[in-house]
Amino acid sequence: ECVSACVCPEGLFDDGKGGCVEEKDCPCTHNNQWYSPGQKITVDCNTCTCQKGLWNCTEDECYGTCMIYGNGHYITFDGKLYDFDGSCEYVATQDFCGDKNSSGSFSIITENVPCGTTGVTCSKAIKMFLGKTELKLENKDYKEIQRDIGDDVHYWNRTVGLYLVIEASNGVMLIWDKKTTLFIKLSPDYKGKVCGLCGNFDDKSNNDFTTRSGLQETNALKFGNSWKQSSMCPDITQEIKPCDVKPHRKSWAEKECSIIRSEVFKICHSKVDPIPFYEACVHDACSCDSGGDCECFCSAVAAYAEECTKAQACVFWRTPDICPIFCDYYN
Repeated sequence: ECVSACVCPEGLFDDGKGGCVEEKDCPCTHNNQWYSPGQKITVDCNTCTCQKGLWNCTEDECYGTCMIYGNGHYITFDGKLYDFDGSCEYVATQDFCGDKNSSGSFSIITENVPCGTTGVTCSKAIKMFLGKTELKLENKDYKEIQRDIGDDVHYWNRTVGLYLVIEASNGVMLIWDKKTTLFIKLSPDYKGKVCGLCGNFDDKSNNDFTTRSGLQETNALKFGNSWKQSSMCPDITQEIKPCDVKPHRKSWAEKECSIIRSEVFKICHSKVDPIPFYEACVHDACSCDSGGDCECFCSAVAAYAEECTKAQACVFWRTPDICPIFCDYYN
């Protein structure tokens, strides 16, 4: 039977906006947005050009980024999001991974301590081992300790805005906001050769929960416990829900964190799912009940803003009332 419809004449194509165009003029879509032929977008470290309705991308290998922020939130090199509230020192990432022949060249340890009275933890200090050099980042500063064993690995440090950046000659970079947010960037040479709470950087997120003994776990707590540095630390056996422990803070936390789901971040919602970041924000805002409420909230929103920026959605969300930064000071 016949169905009434609009069809483009032979040889022309529907351009998605109600018009008909030749194949060379077909647009492309990315994150629900239309792009004209010849337009370019950046995805990670690659550039994609719209040609005949399809994206044609460069194929450069990109640096991997792991993010640890707030009260025990992790985003692995392969993009897996999870929470782990352990109170101990844990291996964030290292290239000493079970292979007897690999001596490894670096290790990054995060020391987690309780922040607030609900039992959640946040990163207080970071240790970075580069060959025979140990760097300890704590109290907004870092100090260097020379050890007897290991190779010489050169490194540079610089301050960029809010962040202290340490870059090493072996392709490891650490970016720290001098509070509770930490980014670890690794060169593509390390793909599939690292282990720890940041996963194995093999472009597959479903095997990121690999324990120290090489087993695949589905439970974040068992996975996290396997990477503790000291056997003296107790294992974490249950997930802490600070809003249940401090119900009187829940409505305040939800009200403050609603900025992530609001019009302010609308441009980003189709590119980065706001829900996990909103939930992490509420979790942190409930738990920081012994000072630093605003710092916990601001770090949580900044984490979402950072992911938005990576997805080409730059959001100006800070105001004199919401998490202001005194740019004159940092410039």
